[in-house]
Amino acid sequence: MTVEDVLREIKIKVKEMIPSDIQITDVEFEGPLLVIYTKHPQRFAEREHLIRQLAKTLQKRITVRPDPSVLTDSKIAEKRIKELVPKEAGITNLYFQPDVGEVIIEAMKPGIVIGKKGALLNQIKREINWTPKVVRTPPIQSKTIHDIRAFLRMASEERKAILKKIGRRLHRGVSENEKFVRVVALGGFREVGRSCALLHTKDAKILVDVGLDVSSDSAGSPYLNLPEVLPLETIDAVVVTHAHLDHSGLVPLLYKYGYDGPVYCTPPTRDLMILLQLDYLKVAVADARKTPYSSEHIREMLKHCITLNYGDTTDIAPGVKLTLHNAGHILGSSVCHFHIGDGLYNVVFTGDIKYERTWLFDPAINRFPRVETVIMESTYGGKGDIQPSRREAVDRLRDIVQRTLKKKGKVLIPVFAVGRSQEVMVALENMIRKEEIPNVPIYLDGMIWEATAIHTAYPEYLNSHLRSLILHKGENPLLSDVFVRVDSYDARQELLGNPDPCIVLATSGMLNGGPVMEYLKAWAEEKKNTLTFVGYQAEGTLGRKIQKGWKEVSLTIRGAPTTIKINMDVETVDGFSGHSDRGQLITYLNNMSPKPERAIFCHGEESKCLDLAATIHRRLGIPTVAPLNMETVRLK
Repeated sequence: MTVEDVLREIKIKVKEMIPSDIQITDVEFEGPLLVIYTKHPQRFAEREHLIRQLAKTLQKRITVRPDPSVLTDSKIAEKRIKELVPKEAGITNLYFQPDVGEVIIEAMKPGIVIGKKGALLNQIKREINWTPKVVRTPPIQSKTIHDIRAFLRMASEERKAILKKIGRRLHRGVSENEKFVRVVALGGFREVGRSCALLHTKDAKILVDVGLDVSSDSAGSPYLNLPEVLPLETIDAVVVTHAHLDHSGLVPLLYKYGYDGPVYCTPPTRDLMILLQLDYLKVAVADARKTPYSSEHIREMLKHCITLNYGDTTDIAPGVKLTLHNAGHILGSSVCHFHIGDGLYNVVFTGDIKYERTWLFDPAINRFPRVETVIMESTYGGKGDIQPSRREAVDRLRDIVQRTLKKKGKVLIPVFAVGRSQEVMVALENMIRKEEIPNVPIYLDGMIWEATAIHTAYPEYLNSHLRSLILHKGENPLLSDVFVRVDSYDARQELLGNPDPCIVLATSGMLNGGPVMEYLKAWAEEKKNTLTFVGYQAEGTLGRKIQKGWKEVSLTIRGAPTTIKINMDVETVDGFSGHSDRGQLITYLNNMSPKPERAIFCHGEESKCLDLAATIHRRLGIPTVAPLNMETVRLK
């Protein structure tokens, strides 16, 4: 059956189910959505049950859009919206998108715009015929979010054509031949970095993550040249678990070499991914290194991004449905549940997970309708990989800060811009508010401020305690006055020469570049200062060398080679990691509901993958495997 046949059948069913007083002008696939265009959107709004009935009958995600001919003039519509919405909602912007009949309402308090049970939103829809979409005004203005929204508005016509093409390819139907499900290891298996796997069925090919190993010059890319992957035009979809470069760094490369399909992820993952990719290009150019793609390819990726909220289930390829769940690792990180065929098979990719409530996030989800195979990270899966609790980690960090500040020294904390920065920020703000450490400035240098701005735009992705603080009490520890942004070269030079005690969070987290190198060079030889690691230090990085006890290291800063002595204290605070330790990984799998029939391990050094696989097999009695890159595991 062709896509046209499928669409023809759907149109007949829609016509049968829709009352005669609602005129339908078109029915079309746009990405995973079935879009119904009508001259009577207000009548649809009055009969909410219609969409639910259609979705249930057609087994599709459905959205209703007004026919362009019935849209109220945008100037009149803008005036009416501002009349209807109470001033306390704090509308900051209105963006009209005629191609999809939507008006984006950016407001300080989206809940007021929506109204009780969506009443105000429905009233707006009835009166102006545009479909209102409400987004939160970020309390810290994020240049990344602003630029993304502006670009998507500018490219809306092109994006509509892209979604239509994706929709028709997605709904092309499934074959009746022998069914199979297999996973091809393309990167990040028995190693950390360049995460990538191919989920392959009879009718679909899906890439899960396309990461980059930034610490490797020779093996930084996944094996995208395997016959199973090529040509890239045969890939149906890319799913990104989270924004870190070792999972998302090479997604734009696909568009350089012919891929023109969708990228599925959560909204915060999209924004953070673009922030990190653009920064990766910037750093590479500054270091005179060749870049694998350009900003043009990042923009192309953005045009193809389809965002999903946690819990949304959608078709992403013929016979494959995807649901994203909280992974607890960083903002927007996802555990990906794939439902294949009509009950044929279910696969879960955990991505990177934290199975513990943290300062920022709730624990990773491990309850699913069905799961036969789980493909799971094992970064800290080795025998000795037991981390202290968050409370113990905070106690240790507090002791280090107290001791250093008492000596009138400076605390330098190398951090990843996304994840560890915000965790440590919330912990330090809490210490200062409770007067457990002196009230000294906490300086943020590098991408941390922009990443934090993106965090403030998505409070619904934070843990329940923070959500309650932000949404109901108007308190956000990330916006505290104790944080000072270092936003220029001059500001950094002034801070480097300032003799007063302070705390500095700076990127990069493994000391492989970024502004943290300037602070290290300036402060490393002073015994009263402390370098404090709070995140994973990969083998071969400068961070790992100093962590091991090297007392003299060579740096290259702004193109100039320098040798410095490490006289400052060097401390490691375990427990702030966004990864689960060995105990949490085992518990996560042991508590999974339903119990999986098989576990595949990746994203860990070889010894850790193998050890965790053996332990799980022994304890839980299920088959386990830790494949090598380029190996294929048949699941069904």
